[in-house]
Amino acid sequence: MIESAISAPRPKAVNDLYFDTSIGHWVAKLLPGEYLASAREVVIATVLGSCVAACLYDRASGVFGMNHFMLPRGNGEASKSMRYGAYAMEVLLNEMFKLGARRERLEAKVTGGAAVLPDMKSLNVGERNAAFVVDYLNTEGIPIIASDLEGQYARKIYLYGASGRVRVRQLRALKNDTVSRRDAEYLARLQQAPVAGEVSLFR
Repeated sequence: MIESAISAPRPKAVNDLYFDTSIGHWVAKLLPGEYLASAREVVIATVLGSCVAACLYDRASGVFGMNHFMLPRGNGEASKSMRYGAYAMEVLLNEMFKLGARRERLEAKVTGGAAVLPDMKSLNVGERNAAFVVDYLNTEGIPIIASDLEGQYARKIYLYGASGRVRVRQLRALKNDTVSRRDAEYLARLQQAPVAGEVSLFR
């Protein structure tokens, strides 16, 4: 049952699937640089700091998907990595099309792009990620029907594949520093080698 819910090959696809007793569903956990496209009933979850996730859904076919990217674009061969939004969006869309989704039927819900560290805000990492995903979807003609972008708090999001509903929870009091530490590591890399380039419900 677990493996059947994963529709894309590792390591590009999600690596962790578990049963979440708090919501009564199997949950596919996305890490940075991962994605999942599926037509089977499963919930996809991820935690975002300055990163962004695009949740896509085709109501007619029941195909849905989510990605989790860290920066808008890379350079040269390095750009062909799921860490970059341009590639992450292309891969997710292509996998959804293989499962029967149609571009003209897709709708998007997007979230993330927070400034969780002071230096991240000065480099506009979250802001650039947020601007990229909006511009990309507008260019592709995929309507954004809900968004929760930027701000100062990390978020945990759930995409309920059976309905396309997205739940967003702001993490105002993190139990650990995983998200901020991860963003700090990205910030350090950026400084060394700059790269071009409450609960709310979405129904």
